[in-house]
Amino acid sequence: MSSKPILIVAGEPNSIFIEIFLKSLKTKNFKKAIILIASLKLLQLQMKKLNYRKNINVLKIDKLKNTKINNKSINLIDVKYNQKKPFQKLSKKSNPYIEASFNIAVKLIKNGFSDKLINGPISKKNFLNKNYLGITEFMTKKFKLDNYAMLIYNKKLSVCPITTHLPISSVAKKINKKIIINKITLINDFYKYKLGFKPKIAITGLNPHCESVKKYNEDEKIIAPAIKKLKRKIKIYGPYPADTVFLKNNRKNYDVIVGMYHDQVLGPMKTIFEYDAINITLGLPFIRISPDHGPNEKMLGKNISNPLSLIKAISFLDKN
Repeated sequence: MSSKPILIVAGEPNSIFIEIFLKSLKTKNFKKAIILIASLKLLQLQMKKLNYRKNINVLKIDKLKNTKINNKSINLIDVKYNQKKPFQKLSKKSNPYIEASFNIAVKLIKNGFSDKLINGPISKKNFLNKNYLGITEFMTKKFKLDNYAMLIYNKKLSVCPITTHLPISSVAKKINKKIIINKITLINDFYKYKLGFKPKIAITGLNPHCESVKKYNEDEKIIAPAIKKLKRKIKIYGPYPADTVFLKNNRKNYDVIVGMYHDQVLGPMKTIFEYDAINITLGLPFIRISPDHGPNEKMLGKNISNPLSLIKAISFLDKN
């Protein structure tokens, strides 16, 4: 168990993240020190709007080595934010601020100051654009990794998509035996070494009912052979039809369900658990988590957003 502090990058400035961050601190006490990487200006504006100013103090950190960090205050690394008006629509104007925030976190991790990172949501359309499929790919690129996996984690059941934010028309082209073996090995190692047990993993087929009207069936040619090889060391089963593997009497037999594309497994996962899940990037030399929700700019400043996913994210790192 590492005693290093938890870094939290607030991410998109025009989002609900500051609100749920403040609610998380109010709801639960955390043992490990938490450092927020965000704009002091934006934080103060949100605290004023949500009436948190009287309850929480902010400790601005300029020199980490000479500052005693604890959770009696919000420990803040201030990031310059140039927009004149807060609570704006999502746009590319926020990109320099988001990039600067992530760069600070990456530097602190590479320097060994922390091995735990939580990031708030960002706009994939504006910040990532065509350069990255998601923040998972953005972070793994920062650490020059090609082998990684996105695990949506809940203690009862987790899911992992083999491909992430791809158009459906591109999914089949990106699936191969190697990528399946690599990602499932990462999942198995995470459970074994971080959580202390070997998980039971179910894997779905690509095609409806694991059948295809075409001569080439990916379930038979790619997925089944990958499973056969993995079975030597890993508790893996399938391929199963994606429309039945999530039925209550089926999913209870597994710790993880691996699907071939994003919504094949994230849709059922969010239906079952809603906000009670966190997004963990496997393969990084540290634990990176994001709450399982987006910026949700329509709810910005309304003080009605659910902080459960962020509470779960901080709690997970607080124990590990």
